[in-house]
Amino acid sequence: MARGSSGIVAGLTAAALAGVCFLAYQASASAPETVAAPSADASGTTAPPTRKPKPAKKPLAVPDGSGTGTRVVYALKDRRVWIVDDKEKALRTFTVMPSSVSPPPDAYQVTSRSGSIKGSDGVPIEHVVRFANVDDVSVGFSAAQDDSMESPDPTMKTGGVRMKRADGNALWTFATVGVKVVVVP
Repeated sequence: MARGSSGIVAGLTAAALAGVCFLAYQASASAPETVAAPSADASGTTAPPTRKPKPAKKPLAVPDGSGTGTRVVYALKDRRVWIVDDKEKALRTFTVMPSSVSPPPDAYQVTSRSGSIKGSDGVPIEHVVRFANVDDVSVGFSAAQDDSMESPDPTMKTGGVRMKRADGNALWTFATVGVKVVVVP
């Protein structure tokens, strides 16, 4: 009878082991990735589990803290402008070349516009949209008629925030007198 009982014990042990393996498989299949078993690399060592990075904010998204509603947003550090509609949708965004005089972060409004003039640096410009005055320097967006975006001479006090002509055309159409311009750091 000793042989028969050892066979029963072996059968029960095998059944129990199979049940435990099945339950372990089910548990691992439904476990979140943050607690999943670490994987082995090519050298055979086990790498620590990695966390999925949080999704990054879209790099060209309208900056937080730029207000709401129809507006032009000018980010000084990013050297970028956004044209934003009343539904908070960025209609267009583009890079700019800042002037040597920049307005402090704040909310402004378009005060005047000029179709085609000579800039304070002597460059023929178009689609001038003025929105601030800093130390008797008028600050506004414009496009050089030759489509250049040269760095301003740091020894001159200029207020022209330059952009490409196509971007200047879009801003000219959108930013009429009274439209809000928000400058962020």
